[in-house]
Amino acid sequence: MPNQQAQLDRVFRALGDATRRAVLSRLSAGPAAVSELARPFDMALPSFTQHLDVLEQCGLVRSRKAGRVRTYRLAPEPLKAAERWIGRQRAIWERSGLHRRHRDGAAGEGNEVQRARDA
Repeated sequence: MPNQQAQLDRVFRALGDATRRAVLSRLSAGPAAVSELARPFDMALPSFTQHLDVLEQCGLVRSRKAGRVRTYRLAPEPLKAAERWIGRQRAIWERSGLHRRHRDGAAGEGNEVQRARDA
């Protein structure tokens, strides 16, 4: 279980960056070489490959080198594990009614805060 939790932590950390999410979106259309993946981004290639390393270390992508070209492809299993975790959390949240209390309470608090500022 600790290894699974650490793996999930790495996946969420990787997903926390917009560049890495964009790379995953591109790879959902099919495998691509590093040069093709890097093209839309305004950063040095070594910096970009660090993003690819993070994605590969957490298992979201896999790479293969043929000659001088390294090609990446999506590896969806870690993303599916994150989706399952989110689904379980959503179910707990919905069963508990917290989402309604939070939503209703947040609206009420906002009005109280605004009234305090106006006073």
